[in-house]
Parts: sequence; C-alpha cells; structure tokens
Amino acid sequence: MHPTESPIFTKTYDLSICLLGYCDKFPKHERFRLARRLEDSVFLFHEYLLKAVRDRDNHRQELILADIELDKLRFYLRLCFARSWISISQYEHISRLVIEVGKLLGGWMNKAKAAQSESNFCV
Repeated sequence: MHPTESPIFTKTYDLSICLLGYCDKFPKHERFRLARRLEDSVFLFHEYLLKAVRDRDNHRQELILADIELDKLRFYLRLCFARSWISISQYEHISRLVIEVGKLLGGWMNKAKAAQSESNFCV
C-alpha cells in the first residue's frame, strides 16, 4: 500500500470534499475571506502530511505544522457555524471528520515521538 492510501489521507480527502462543497455555498462576500482560509487550511494540512511521508528526517516538524492547520480549521469551522453559513447537521458531520483526522494525526505523532525516543535511547 502506498503511504498516501493510508486512513489519514483517505479521511483528509473526505474532509476536503465535504468542506469544499460547503464553501461553494457561502455568501458571495465570504467566499474570498473565510471560505478561502478554510480551503487554504485543508490544502496546507494535506501538504504537511505529504511532506511528513517524504521527509523522514523532519517528519515530526511537518506533523506539528499539520496539527496547527487542523486547529485553525476547527476555529474557522466554529466561525462558520456561528455565522450560520453551515447548519447544525453540516457542522456535526464535518466535526466528526475533523475529529477522526485529528485522532489519526495524533496516533501518527505519538508513533513518531516514540520512534525518536527509541533512536535517541539506542545512540
């Protein structure tokens, strides 16, 4: 299996599709403000995951950056819900996706931290 076929990439794809669909329905004046930030965050999140797969030496740093983007995404989604640009059911659905992605990212980060601890111990 190719690394980008792992569950975190699959769930990130699902999150991206869902999010882009919601952004398309935002009021026109918000498509260039909050919708753009949402889209940029989900794209950056995916890019950091790709970098983490390809750069074994700095993958922990890339995962930390991905985690920051996920936090930004959560904040932007809360703003969208507060402004009534997404419904409660849409917010619940996308929140579940974000939680799943966050758990997968957390597991990857813990695994990376443990691997680094083992390599430091062996030196």
